[in-house]
Amino acid sequence: MTKRRKFLKGVTALSGLSLSGCGWRLAKVRANSTNKGSRDQLYIYTWAQYTDPELLQSFTNQFGVKVLADVYDSNDVMLAKLQAGGGGTYSAIYPSDYMVQKMVDLGLLAEIKRDRLTGFDNLFPQFQNPSYDPNNRYSIPFNWGTTGLLYNSEILNPPPEDWDYLWQNQKQLSKRMTLLNDVREVMGSALKMLGYSFNSKNESEIKQAYEKLKSLKSAIAAFDTDAWRNQILAGDLILAMCYSADGVKMNQENPKLKYVTPRSGSSLWTDTIVIPKTAPNIDGAYAWINFLLQPKVAAQISERLSISTPNRAGFEQLPKSLQNNATLFPSESVLEKCERATPLGQFEEVYERYWTQLTSG
Repeated sequence: MTKRRKFLKGVTALSGLSLSGCGWRLAKVRANSTNKGSRDQLYIYTWAQYTDPELLQSFTNQFGVKVLADVYDSNDVMLAKLQAGGGGTYSAIYPSDYMVQKMVDLGLLAEIKRDRLTGFDNLFPQFQNPSYDPNNRYSIPFNWGTTGLLYNSEILNPPPEDWDYLWQNQKQLSKRMTLLNDVREVMGSALKMLGYSFNSKNESEIKQAYEKLKSLKSAIAAFDTDAWRNQILAGDLILAMCYSADGVKMNQENPKLKYVTPRSGSSLWTDTIVIPKTAPNIDGAYAWINFLLQPKVAAQISERLSISTPNRAGFEQLPKSLQNNATLFPSESVLEKCERATPLGQFEEVYERYWTQLTSG
């Protein structure tokens, strides 16, 4: 952004609570909100690893307004809160690509006004007209990556190369591995292993994936999206299904922890920023998006938080070591075997039914 957008006169207070995980602390980033939104405040609802006090303070320094972030650990948790009426607090939310489509269908999102954006052209071309949101009518990309396996290379030798490793080494991994608490990711991984589409709408294929996962369940320590980080650092776990952004952070904490995108393919995801129709501070939301589109800010976020920026101008400012990091920026040969999760419509009920059977009890 070359010009500071004039809009903000409201002031918010940063919460004094904190979260910890993966060895980093997210002071002043809260797990739950009890405050009601207003036009004088800027609240965002995001993933835990996507913000930190430095980012919030940088925005405050540039615009003179403080922002408070609440965090969630799954798209379903976020959507449930919005549908229960809790979305009126937030002016910017970070759903994943497939969830953007679902939220649009549910009438939850405001259309992005392109003339209010500064820096949109900084994005890589492939992020300027994504299949999940043509012409970025409702969302702006923030981070992207793959889903794969993080493993302790000192213990697991040979290392995992594909999803079937979990079944082939079930005894060694028993109660020392976790899978994500995410129906699409977990069912999708089993589908890819079986040679099916990540987005299969064939109930016979879904059932086969469920049966494979059911045979593995006794060896799974938990279906978990966040708590596994400290456990794998402590050595209680030796393998965890995770997002590539977490894989980078964990490797920085302990170089013996390695990340791999399974050979048969996985999910390719983009997490985005959207403005809910109930946003109490529309001006603040656009200022936040434009702030994040600045190349310098995008590069700083990518380097400090170890996330894959979709901002080409920001990418060009990264150190070569990060530009060449295959976990952050996978090769085309890896990406061509991955699929984006797409909305399933009414067939989602089939996934949910098998997921409930798998995770209950």
